[in-house]
Amino acid sequence: MAQGTMSEVNSMVRPELELATLIVDTLNLEVAPEDIDPEAPLYGEGLGLDSIDILEVALAISKTYGVKLRSDDADNVTIFASLRRLNDHIQRHKAA
Repeated sequence: MAQGTMSEVNSMVRPELELATLIVDTLNLEVAPEDIDPEAPLYGEGLGLDSIDILEVALAISKTYGVKLRSDDADNVTIFASLRRLNDHIQRHKAA
């Protein structure tokens, strides 16, 4: 298999797919979790989430992974930039 092809770059790893499923289930989105581009923005364009959606996702992440996401965190723009970035943050901070 060729390395670095576009499909490999944009394909989700298992934790990203689990997070995508959590987001879809939490927000009752009409999109399949595997169809979410892990590099696309979550907020606004891309997945199209708004601030209320982000709050609901943050609560679900806290319950599921034990990761507290604060609304006043200066890094939220980076954390919620994409599914991939959000997953990276969760993997670094989740409870064991």
